[in-house]
Amino acid sequence: MPSLAGQQEQFLVLQIFLLREGLREVPQMAGMFNGLSDPDLTDMAAHFAGQAPPSSGNASRDPKLHTRGAGLSKAMGCVSCHLNDYRGQKQVPRIANQREDYLAATMKAYRDNQRTGADTSMNGILYRLPDGDIQALAHYLAHQ
Repeated sequence: MPSLAGQQEQFLVLQIFLLREGLREVPQMAGMFNGLSDPDLTDMAAHFAGQAPPSSGNASRDPKLHTRGAGLSKAMGCVSCHLNDYRGQKQVPRIANQREDYLAATMKAYRDNQRTGADTSMNGILYRLPDGDIQALAHYLAHQ
């Protein structure tokens, strides 16, 4: 489950609309937005976007994995869309300080072409990335 607090408003609006219209499948969210108007959905997105994003905390930070993830992020150009602090922009989500397990699962879904209703550029970027690299990248991003 991602943290929605402090997420990019345009990203949230897009995802909520995709969920409501059945263009993005998340079983846990099925039917949650049925019957809500467009203004309801944009108000909901604004609410979450206006909250403070989570902080990273360094309690479980693995220095070796973190360094490996930093190198992967640089080599893959993550900052070109998600910005230098990974806060995202417009329709590009904030990935800084998201839960590590969520980030890893999401990246694997993109890699395996299982994430629908989203920008397909992530599918191409993560194509063939091994699980170990995904784990290192997720660890690094979770501790920003």
